[in-house]
This record gives sequence, C-alpha cells and structure tokens, in this order.
Amino acid sequence: MVLSLAQINDAENNADANFRRIKRELHEQLLAHMDLSVIGTMNDAEIRHELRRGAEELCRSQAQLMSSAERDHLISDLMDETFGLGPLEPLLKDPTVSDILINGPSNVYVERRGRLQLTEVTFHDNRHLEDIVQRIVSRSGRRVDESSPMVDTRLPDGSRVNAVVPPLALDGALVSIRRFPDRPLCAADLVRSGSCSQDMIDFLAACVQARLNIVISGGTGSGKTTLLNILTSFIPDDERVATIEDAAELRLQQPHVARMESRPANSEGKGEVTTRELLKNALRMRPDRIIVGECRGQEAYDMLQAMNTGHDGGLTTLHANTARDAIGRLEMLQALAGFDAPIWMIRRQIASAVHIVVQVNRLPGGKRKITGISEVTGFDGQVISMHDLFVFKRTGMTPRRVVQGHFTATGIRPECLKRLEETGNEVPFEHFEECHG
Repeated sequence: MVLSLAQINDAENNADANFRRIKRELHEQLLAHMDLSVIGTMNDAEIRHELRRGAEELCRSQAQLMSSAERDHLISDLMDETFGLGPLEPLLKDPTVSDILINGPSNVYVERRGRLQLTEVTFHDNRHLEDIVQRIVSRSGRRVDESSPMVDTRLPDGSRVNAVVPPLALDGALVSIRRFPDRPLCAADLVRSGSCSQDMIDFLAACVQARLNIVISGGTGSGKTTLLNILTSFIPDDERVATIEDAAELRLQQPHVARMESRPANSEGKGEVTTRELLKNALRMRPDRIIVGECRGQEAYDMLQAMNTGHDGGLTTLHANTARDAIGRLEMLQALAGFDAPIWMIRRQIASAVHIVVQVNRLPGGKRKITGISEVTGFDGQVISMHDLFVFKRTGMTPRRVVQGHFTATGIRPECLKRLEETGNEVPFEHFEECHG
C-alpha cells in the first residue's frame, strides 16, 4: 500500500500532536507529585536529580507509546518545562541564534547571521506561552498582566526581553529576546567580521583613552550596545566607571565599576527611579567616567551638562539614522528636559560637550557596520560644525542582497589630534589618508 504525501503529512502531524499531549500530561503529573516540604530542604542539584528520576518513572509508564529516543527527548523537555523556559531552551542554548521573536504560540522566529528564519518551535497554546513569559519576568521582580501588559526585563545571561501580552497583543503574547554572546565581542572581532577597519578602531581606542566624549548613533538592532561594550574595553583599569542603563546589558571588564539600573513604577504607580535620577546621583559618586546605556529622554540634558563640567570621557548611545540626525535628536531631547533657552545656546552646549559621533547601521542582508565616524568641531553662527573622518562607501549588492563596499578615511585630519598627542595616544597621519579602492 502506497501512502500519499497528504496522508504522510497527516500521520506526522498526528504523531506530533500525540507527543505534545503526552508531554503536557506528564508535566502536570510531575508537578502534582512534587513534595514541596521535602524540596525546601534540598539544594538545586538534588532537586534536579529527584525530578529527573520522577520524569523517567513517568515516561516508563508510557513506554509502549514511545521509542527510547522519544523518551529521552521527552525527559529533556520535561526538565526544560520545570526548570527552564520550556520550548525556548534549545534556542537559548544555540550559539548561532542572536534574536528570538515570538508572535503568538505558533510563530517563533530566530535571527541567524543577520537573517530571520521561522522555526518549528511551538507552545501548547497562548496560556502556555504566557506562563513562560511570567516565569521570565518574575525572575527580575517584574510583572506583566492585563493591568500592566508590557514589560522590559532581562534573562540571567543578560539577554534583553520585551513582552506584550493580551489585550494589547491580539494574536497571543509577543516576545522579543535580544541575545548576547557568551564571550563578549572584542575590537578584533569587529575587524575580522568586516564591521569596521583597523584604522577606525585604532582611532576610536585613542579617543576613549584621551577621554573624548563619544556618542554612538544608530537604529534598533544596529549594534550600538555591542560597540559601546567594545569601546569601554579601552578605558584604563585605574578609573572608576559609573554605568546607568534601563536594562543592564553592558559587561565592563574593569575592576572598579558602579552599575546602576533604572526601575519602573510598581502596580500602584510608585517606586519609579528614572535614568535621569540615577545620572544625577552618579555625579555625587566621584566617577572618573559616566556611561549611559542609551539617552532617550530628559537624561540627555544632564549627560551633556556632565560632559561640559569636568566629567569628560563620557559614552552613550541614541537612536538616529545619521550623525547629523543624532545631533538634531540631542537638541530635541534638551527641549524635552525643560531646558528653556534659545536654540543657539542649546547647540553651543552640544558642540562643546560632544567630540565624536559614531554611526552604526544594519545594512540589507543583515550585516552591521560602522558606516561613519564624525568629529564635532564647534559652533558656527547657528550651525554645529562637524565633518566625517571615516565612512563606509557602498559599491554594490550581491544577488543575496548583501551590501558590498569598503571603509575609507575622508582625507580630513581630525582637530582632536593635538589632544590625542598630549595624552600620549597618537594616531599616525596615514590613518586619515583617503583610500580610493
């Protein structure tokens, strides 16, 4: 008897549904048989051992319905459901996955090497997905429900999580997980992957060590935080560094780091601690440097004030499409902070505070690159003066829509070279000679 393709697909679907049903039933039985009074006296390793033993006994009761390989798979899934994040655990263990994007219980996408792919991972239903979301947010003391249906948090490994649940999410919970590699990327990794040139890294390293104020600009997912992490590696170990973030993502290697994270309001609308409040407090902590993970609100005013009043060497990121747009966004954020002053005064303050703007972009095809390094040179009349020092010049696109091009200096020598020399961070003039190939 020859089965049609449709019959084979139906059989496979029925087998998958049966496997999921058995897993759900066994997971409920496993939880029901847990003796909480005994578990309270055991350490984590002992709990895992006992639960695995219980899972193996339950699976043996279904031995006639499953092969040995299926039982091993089921036991692993049961342990993930009990201790981990259920169906997400294999994706979180996959080093090639950089983003996990969940659009309801049946649509889970991942990003690998800059490209989105639909996975075979599914949840039993929306309740199962929301249970996993609750497990994620409860670890950091946050909550998400109908009265507070949006949340930003992070996993223990630093991965950033955003979740939106019904009624705001119409087709089931929406979850975005921005993952970070187990080993933090270094400057050599950027050069090796073609994200920038060695000359660009040498210049940025000198700027950090010379305590220039640097703003990293780019869109969502363009690699701003990754670059910020890399630039912090050039900060000398004998400096006290204060970091302020909405969700802690920075992983500084220096021994003297004061890390702070803002806090949202609780269910009663109380207890909020903003980035701006943390930044004001950081100024009283005798920091040698202040790093703000992202300027997106009123804290931009205080960041610029700090840069202008002796707290040099500051680093921050913000959302903008170009270096010039980044300056314009800083002007807007100054106004949001209630800085009631003529536009020329706002621009003069920005021109005095910011020395370097680094533009990063995620290009078609998924590649992330430093597409420009610009120097702010002053204030002329009503305009902030700035020029490009390094740029990425596009030369074409492959059939797979991957942008091709090369990095080049513009031929302009930075005005900050004198400061680099004075601080012992000289950069050869050859770095700034324009390349035509």
